[in-house]
Amino acid sequence: MAEAAIQKRQTGGRAAAKAASRTAILDAARRVAARDGARDLSLRGVAAEAGFAPAALYGYFSSKDDLLLALAADDLGRLARVMKEAGGLSGATAAALTLLKGTETIAAASSALSEGGNSDAERLFNGRLIAALKALSDASGLPSDSRQSQCDIVLVAAALSGLAMFSRSGRLSALGFTPEEILSRLDARFTR
Repeated sequence: MAEAAIQKRQTGGRAAAKAASRTAILDAARRVAARDGARDLSLRGVAAEAGFAPAALYGYFSSKDDLLLALAADDLGRLARVMKEAGGLSGATAAALTLLKGTETIAAASSALSEGGNSDAERLFNGRLIAALKALSDASGLPSDSRQSQCDIVLVAAALSGLAMFSRSGRLSALGFTPEEILSRLDARFTR
């Protein structure tokens, strides 16, 4: 009986240590992505930033694509939370734009997605994407029970993603628009 309890504690301790190491790797990857750009992220650079041997990262992520998808999934989770907390479509889209302008991991991860989406990393990404779309739907007040309403939410999400890219690159102001102006148009078109 005592042996089983000891083994359970040891297994729990290993799982906690592995989770802490994974979090440290993701934090290091986020710093590298912020400094060098998410598209230029390398496992070697992340390993150096985290203080790990490059080969050690393969115990946590099978490839750069898996690491990118994990970062993007974390960002999608954060996106869903800020949209839920913001309230209303205006608040949700403004909060989402602020977050999306500050990160490029979601855009960078799109190249890591495959047609079938069968890896654990892709399933996690897809689940978090659905949660973010649900948060946006809830904020808009649009029902998500019809194909048309679901399509509207995807349109709003796509517009937010494009707006973040235009804004981050300075192209939005070069075109003579402000984020607030575009968000106001989105709100007017999709709030019921």
